[in-house]
Amino acid sequence: MQAPPAMKVMPMRRERGYRQSLGAFYNQIKQSRILMVGAGGIGCELLKNLVLTGFGEVHIVDLDTIDLSNLNRQFLFRHEHIKKSKALVAKESAGKFNPHVKLEAYHANIKDPQFNIDWFSSFDLVFNALDNIDARRHVNKMCLAANVPLIESGTTGFNGQVQVIVKGKSECYDCNTKETPKTFPVCTIRSTPSQPIHCIVWAKSYLFTEVFGTSEDEVPEFDHTEDSENAAEIENLRKEAHALKEIRQSMGSDDFPRKIFEKVFSDDINRLRNMEDMWKTRQKPTALDFDTVSKSSASGGEVGDSVSKRDQNIWNLAENFTVFCDSLRRLSARLQKAQANETNGAAASTVLSFDKDDDDTLDFVAASANMRSIVFGIQSRSKFDIKQMAGNIIPAIATTNAMTASLCVLQAFKVMKGELNKARMVFLERSGARVINSESLRPPNPNCPVCGVMQSRLVVDPSRATLNDLVEDILKSNLGYGDEFSISNEIGTLYDPDLEDNLSKKFSELGVGADSFLTIIDDDEENPRVNLSLTISEISLPEDSKPVALPQQLHIPRKRNIDVEKHHEHANGHVPPPTVPGKRKRADSSIEEAGIEGQKSTKRGKAQTTSEDDDLIVVDGPSNGAIVIDD
Repeated sequence: MQAPPAMKVMPMRRERGYRQSLGAFYNQIKQSRILMVGAGGIGCELLKNLVLTGFGEVHIVDLDTIDLSNLNRQFLFRHEHIKKSKALVAKESAGKFNPHVKLEAYHANIKDPQFNIDWFSSFDLVFNALDNIDARRHVNKMCLAANVPLIESGTTGFNGQVQVIVKGKSECYDCNTKETPKTFPVCTIRSTPSQPIHCIVWAKSYLFTEVFGTSEDEVPEFDHTEDSENAAEIENLRKEAHALKEIRQSMGSDDFPRKIFEKVFSDDINRLRNMEDMWKTRQKPTALDFDTVSKSSASGGEVGDSVSKRDQNIWNLAENFTVFCDSLRRLSARLQKAQANETNGAAASTVLSFDKDDDDTLDFVAASANMRSIVFGIQSRSKFDIKQMAGNIIPAIATTNAMTASLCVLQAFKVMKGELNKARMVFLERSGARVINSESLRPPNPNCPVCGVMQSRLVVDPSRATLNDLVEDILKSNLGYGDEFSISNEIGTLYDPDLEDNLSKKFSELGVGADSFLTIIDDDEENPRVNLSLTISEISLPEDSKPVALPQQLHIPRKRNIDVEKHHEHANGHVPPPTVPGKRKRADSSIEEAGIEGQKSTKRGKAQTTSEDDDLIVVDGPSNGAIVIDD
């Protein structure tokens, strides 16, 4: 059966437009295989651009789910998509723009073992549209190990940045030392908080809004059609919507504090605890019992007002509970009074807004945040500290995301054409004389701890290999290392001359598995080698062979023979500053050069120092720092 004429005409018209704009280069685009990590603010815009440009195959990875707050800028999502996977919905929505592009979506963490180096190697180009520095650094390291070009991007308010990263030819994400910023992805706030700010933002932007503002579930019904994830999840959404409606309807009653408490500190926590995959590498939260906490609070004999005035103290669970219940009653009375004064049916639309100078709203947020911190084993904060952290919220700017995503694709064209000399580092900033500024790509930093090292694979038989096999058979016998060297991974030092306890342990016992990294640092005083980064490949080797092996013979350069100017052009095989604890010996001149490099980086413009994350929360300080929320 032949397709209707209209079905034939549309692809032909689309192809004609692509070829007129891109020429013969369109064939390369059409056959390309692309990875996009992150489907939030930048990710939605970027995926739209990739699909409409005609990239042949695009894979999307994102762990986050859709919140109501996403809908004002992440245009691939609608009300019916709330609480669904961003990656899966983005695939469905973007696929309608161009059904001839192959899209694959993964509702998963990019750091999961399934996304190994071989998987990264299968792509022609990778785009980063991530919401936290840790994940950015991971993708940067994996792309370098897989030798795949990376287009890095980020936005903060009106500022944006696009960076082209090609191994050995341009700076990588870690080439410039970055102060550890207080940045936190919003995707962790709802499910896996790990720091006080996560809990503060949850209390202010989620719980307070749900109870006294515009509820996330006061929107058209969730999608119950056949494209929904599964029947069990739909039923969970129905239960959550029903529970929220019940709570709001009971406002002002004696049971109101109990219903709020039991939903967010008991029922919701128990549901999270049942998601076993989420807690494989994290400690499970502990649900709270209303009656138990209530008895503890009553035995203290304090009222909410007296506890609230001690704003410099860190309240215990009982004190937080007292303030929580007291503030709930105060806010309920205020909202009901405001609704009673409304006429012409406007009462239903009357809501309360958070104000850091409003004690009622601040008490509720402080107590709720601290109790959530207790649930997840996080340190609580004083009301005074919470006021400073919750009082400065800066929203993301949709147009910045759109401009940044467009610049990503333009830079990708230059990389794919092999015209790296034409690629640029691009900055968006509202305060400058020009909105868009750019500079040539800088060569790799020879002192970079990620791209300035010698890299190789290490084949390991997981059933037999021990750390001693690596030390004796590979490092000493094969590569000629002396006695003064250390072995480290992301956790810390595994071996040095003063730490030999781990030599008899298997790699699996040390947490060293497939696609993990080991760093070898030569501490020879006279003529040390550059650092060696080994990527682990787990393969069952013959019993009569050694349990560890190098796929090829390595020649590791010596630090003293490195010409810095030469290796600005060829960075691989250089000395980075230490990345893990252990014995380290570094010349003062290297430290000074790293400092100068950092100063130069700072002078590039505001956009570079403030635009490292899309979809994040930034807290500059407890007194007057800003918090940027985007997801």
